[in-house]
Amino acid sequence: MMYWIATAGTLTASRCARGPVVLGAMDDLDFIHPVYLGEIVTVSSQVEYIGRASLELGVEVHSENPRTGMRRRTTSSHLAFIALDERERPRSVGAVITPTSDAEAAVHAAAAARKAARTTRVRDAGAAGGLGRLEPEAARRSVALSHLIMPEDALSGTLMFAGKVLAILDEVAGISAIRYCHLPTVTASLDTVYFYHPLRIGQIADVRAVLTHVGRSSMEVGVRVDGEDPRTGQRHHTCAAFLTMVHLDASGRPAPVPTFTPETPEERRLWQEAEVRRDQRKARIAQLRERVGRDA
Repeated sequence: MMYWIATAGTLTASRCARGPVVLGAMDDLDFIHPVYLGEIVTVSSQVEYIGRASLELGVEVHSENPRTGMRRRTTSSHLAFIALDERERPRSVGAVITPTSDAEAAVHAAAAARKAARTTRVRDAGAAGGLGRLEPEAARRSVALSHLIMPEDALSGTLMFAGKVLAILDEVAGISAIRYCHLPTVTASLDTVYFYHPLRIGQIADVRAVLTHVGRSSMEVGVRVDGEDPRTGQRHHTCAAFLTMVHLDASGRPAPVPTFTPETPEERRLWQEAEVRRDQRKARIAQLRERVGRDA
């Protein structure tokens, strides 16, 4: 799903910018309804605001049961893209959006406000997003993966497609949760992801996930991605993310997972920070469900 969202957003932004673009950030992604095998998924995206070199997009995902025709909103998010020149450097988009109605003006203003707020958050949060280096001894519940970036990982040029990075984040978080609870899990949410540095063909992506919090049926997993140039050994931080995984029983309902007690100082730090995010996430999802109910 994350891959599809990134693909739809990239195609829309590229059409508008008349050239290649790169994903700079994906805002919170909360799954309010599941999608089952055999259902039809529709991903729609639109450009809502254009800066000098940036584009703000809104993306919505709906699922449809082909037997009953029932259609439900699965999730939605906002994405920020950067237009690139032939040397893969930021360039002017060369276009503007002029709202033609009060509704369009409201969407345009909200997108501009998100862009300004995101810039402030990126400056204040720091590149590691609270995850640090995630050394093996920092937490007992960690999963590591290294991926050599191949030409098929790029959408255009030499840059790794962000949709594939998001898919790897989800996979590694899922492995971390399944290894902990020994039970099947699904992704419930992805907190905002900022891409600080691109990954390129021929580089190595080092991905490390750590279990940061355990609730009754949910688990928060923090994932950090770093890139390495194997020729020079130079490393750079690409992104960090927090995903919420939920264990479901045979009926598709949330079911309890084993309890976890943080013991090391690093585990306790991650746990305390995760509890703050959990409260924020609950409030965010409640507001989202209320909006979806009003639009139904």
